[in-house]
Amino acid sequence: MRVLVTGASGTFGRAICARLDGLGARVAGLDLAPRADDPVEVLACDITDDEAVPAAVGAAIARLGGLDLLINNAGIGGPAPAELPPGAEVRRQLDINLLGTWRVTAACVDALVASRGRVVMLSSRMAVMQLPLAAAYGASKRALVAYADALRLEIGTHVGVTCVYPSAVRSPIHDSTAAAGLSLEGMSQYEPLEGVVRTVLRAALSGRPHRDLATTRRGAVEFFLARHLPALTDRIVARTLAGRVRSGAFEGAGLAAGVVARHGETG
Repeated sequence: MRVLVTGASGTFGRAICARLDGLGARVAGLDLAPRADDPVEVLACDITDDEAVPAAVGAAIARLGGLDLLINNAGIGGPAPAELPPGAEVRRQLDINLLGTWRVTAACVDALVASRGRVVMLSSRMAVMQLPLAAAYGASKRALVAYADALRLEIGTHVGVTCVYPSAVRSPIHDSTAAAGLSLEGMSQYEPLEGVVRTVLRAALSGRPHRDLATTRRGAVEFFLARHLPALTDRIVARTLAGRVRSGAFEGAGLAAGVVARHGETG
């Protein structure tokens, strides 16, 4: 199997690449900042660059001798309250999480169609169950799923397209949110990285392609509730947020000032 992984030098990417390489796959990666100790060859590529992406993808496919599997793993998070105007942080998340995935996938389509391969999209539980103060991440991941749905309709006769929905995993993706005083500790239950890797492999290697895959049993329940009982999940998240505000979790966080003030008025 010939595999291309984006975000290959990050927490998820390194683990996915190492596992596939250990199974005997031929794996190449793309990352903005490859590391000397990456488990596979990783090409430097800024997936927000319209011209750089086709060149890097072409080089990777040439090295692999074709392409059977694309794992769109690259993504970033960051603080972005929905009540505030979209700025550079919002545009950055949308450009990487959604448009970066779109650019890479488009550059891979011909090779994947030729091999009747698969695409695995690393989405997020937040694609279906939004958390507060992180609107850009949730919006980008929900839009990613919409893109995957359209892609499936267009190339699904030849290429399988699966979305994988991890919850929270401890990794540097949360650092910028925590630095802004908007840590979502207590809003999510962390899950092990191994479960995410295992689910990605299931999406890649199963006999028939899955449409959507949660990474834990709890995640599957949350996915079902968010899809079929969204008002209930809204109430659960809102109640949890209220508890976080009362505990002083957002004290001094300027981006959360509106949320804190409104909860104070209703408390």
